[in-house]
Amino acid sequence: MYTDVKLLINGEWCDGADGKSEPIVNPATGQVLARLAHASRTDLDQALHAADKGFKVWRKVSAFDRYKVLRKAADIIRSRVDEIAPLMTQEQGKPLAESKMETALAGDIMDWFAEEARRTYGRLVPPRAEGVVQAVVKEPVGPVAAFTPWNFPINQAVRKVSAALAAGCSVILKGPEETPASCAALIKCYVDAGVPAGVVQLVFGVPSEISEYLIPHPVIRKITFTGSTPVGKRLAALAGQHMKRITMELGGHAPAIVFGDADVDAAAKMYASAKFRNAGQVCVSPTRFLVHESVYARFVDGFVATTAKLKVGDGLQADTRMGPLANSRRIEAMQMFVDDAVGKGAKIATGGKRIGTTGYFFEPTVLTDVPASARILSEEPFGPIAPIVPFSSFDEVVAEANRLPFGLAAYACTRSLKTANAIGAAFESGMVSINHMGLALPETPFGGMKDSGYGSEGGTEAIEAYLNTKFITQIGLE
Repeated sequence: MYTDVKLLINGEWCDGADGKSEPIVNPATGQVLARLAHASRTDLDQALHAADKGFKVWRKVSAFDRYKVLRKAADIIRSRVDEIAPLMTQEQGKPLAESKMETALAGDIMDWFAEEARRTYGRLVPPRAEGVVQAVVKEPVGPVAAFTPWNFPINQAVRKVSAALAAGCSVILKGPEETPASCAALIKCYVDAGVPAGVVQLVFGVPSEISEYLIPHPVIRKITFTGSTPVGKRLAALAGQHMKRITMELGGHAPAIVFGDADVDAAAKMYASAKFRNAGQVCVSPTRFLVHESVYARFVDGFVATTAKLKVGDGLQADTRMGPLANSRRIEAMQMFVDDAVGKGAKIATGGKRIGTTGYFFEPTVLTDVPASARILSEEPFGPIAPIVPFSSFDEVVAEANRLPFGLAAYACTRSLKTANAIGAAFESGMVSINHMGLALPETPFGGMKDSGYGSEGGTEAIEAYLNTKFITQIGLE
């Protein structure tokens, strides 16, 4: 059952001090599901005070005991998949199968960081003089302010919170207002696993007001944000003014290259399935399909055939393969991209318009013969539109793939080892996947370069952002 969503401050679930709230809307129906509590300045002050106290407690908990708590949280969330996933589908729209997958994966991410908690090793540096001991130790950076988006309300939050807790930090999570219930259910798993009061806080409200208050606050020592590049740049600038450590996972516009020697039929099916996952509202979604001219027509036919079979509808329906967009603004953006491209000469191979007037559904859309001037080739669509463009040479496609300031994810299909090695080296992207969709596993790095941000939220690199490196040298002790 979907109920009102509250704040978590100092171990207590509560409404905001000033009583403000906002409606939570089901994007498939447009109907209000419940109300979401907003945090006031008073609530934020209480959360900061609790996080400061919680950090002083949690940092003294051994890495082994933090590991045990995180492993317990992982077991709890796995046991609640069937309870949490429907909440996510109702508030976010994605098919229930995708919601279940995201919720279950959270357990794997918790497990990964639980193990990393026990491996935050330092080192001894050989001294130049007898009797000197030179030690490098890792210490938690301090209370963290984390900001997460609506498209993956559990996946993005679990990475940040688990990394912070594994390192020994406390955390204030500003969750997504459009998809808060599944995020709150995630946080409840940590609480029920035994994370002490004050170590994890969950707040919602006006995003700009919360970020502008938390980031400069002296209690907060690290910022982690996932979202759009423009917002990320503003938050990074604010954090920089106060010398706060930051991790930024920002927007992308991933090229997906199909070379002439690729398994074209397999590539078309794989990329079409990946493109329309979560209605294209995925930061690492393939968004610019660059296909060698020798196989262009065949790829388009296969891609369109797979796309046309997608059942669009309410994510709670068993046969739904693509749900609604998040809100009416996304519908308007999709129509703008289509109209702009068609107006400049592109052709609609399938889709191209809104579905009905109830909810925020848009047809899975494929555009061909898309001119370079079309906005969709330069601006991240973050929706179910796939522009397909031919290319003739390796150098040409590399130039196009790297043309934009984004560098989050990039894809390619080829049967040639030489080509695979060459394109892997040529991509200006933090993540590259060749011949499969192999990104975002807990044990692999997850992050971008250029305007797509910096830092990693996966792999062994992820926990480093939550640790300070301290050098201690001593001599003459008995």
